[in-house]
Amino acid sequence: MVRPRTIIVTGASSGIGAYAARALKADGWRVFATVRREEDRTGLEAEGIETFLMDYTRTDTIHALVDDVLGRTGGQLDALYNNGAYGQPGAVEDLTTDVLRLQFETNFFGWHELTRLVIPVMRRQGHGRIVQCSSILGLVPYRWRGAYNASKFALEGLTITMAMELKGSGIKVSLIEPGPIRSNFMANALKSVEQNIDIDNSVHRDEYQRQLQRLRGQTNGVRGKLGPEAVYAALKHALTANHPKPHYVVTKPAKRGVLLKRLLPAALFYKILARLG
Repeated sequence: MVRPRTIIVTGASSGIGAYAARALKADGWRVFATVRREEDRTGLEAEGIETFLMDYTRTDTIHALVDDVLGRTGGQLDALYNNGAYGQPGAVEDLTTDVLRLQFETNFFGWHELTRLVIPVMRRQGHGRIVQCSSILGLVPYRWRGAYNASKFALEGLTITMAMELKGSGIKVSLIEPGPIRSNFMANALKSVEQNIDIDNSVHRDEYQRQLQRLRGQTNGVRGKLGPEAVYAALKHALTANHPKPHYVVTKPAKRGVLLKRLLPAALFYKILARLG
C-alpha cells in the first residue's frame, strides 16, 4: 500500500485554509489541519481530517503540533502550507508598537518557528514542499494596511532567501500571493480595527468611518473577488509540479497590481495606489 502524502495546513478554521484542507483530503493527501479553537475541529474531524490546536503566537503549541504530527507519521512530512494569518487595519501613525508586534507574531514569527521545525525533517528525507500563503499586499502596498503590508513584505523577503538557501536540498519553496478572496478575512479585520485603533481621537477619523462601512458591507465590495478554489489551484501546482513556481499571483486585481508596479515609474504607481480604498 502506497503511503499517502502528508501535509500540515495551518489556519484551517475557515476560508482558504478550510477549503485547502478538504480539497487536499479529497485529492488523497493525509491532512493535518490546525485551528485555534476547539469548536472548529468538529467539522474537519468528521471528514477524516486530523486536527490540532495551534496558535502562531504560542511557541509551545507549534512545537507540540510538530511532535504530534511526526509521531503519527513515523517522523516524515511531505509538505507544509503556512496559511493562518489576520489583517490589522489602521494608519501607521495609529498603530501602537504592541499591536504591530502582535501582527508580526501571528503573520511572520510564528510561521518562521513552524517552518524551521519541519526543514530538518525534509532535509533528512531529501524532499519536501513549503508553500507560504502571502498576499498581493506583500508585493504592492495599500493604504490603511501598514501592519499587514509590513508582515507580508517581510515574509516575501525571508521566504525568497530561504528558497535560495535550500537549493539542492530537495525542498522546494513557493509563495502564493492572492488578491481579493471570499473568506472571513474582512470580518476579522473589522474586529481588529475596532479593538486596537483609537478611532475617535485619530486625525483619520472620517476615513476610518468610511473604511468601517466598507468592512461592514455597507458599500460596494472589491471587484474581481474569487473563491478559495482559485488559491487551491495554485497550491496544488506548487505541491505537485516538478518545477513549482516561486510566485503564484492569484486574481486579476493582484495581477494588474504586479504589472503596473513593473511598468510604471514609482512616483506615478504610488500616486495611483493612494487613490484606492
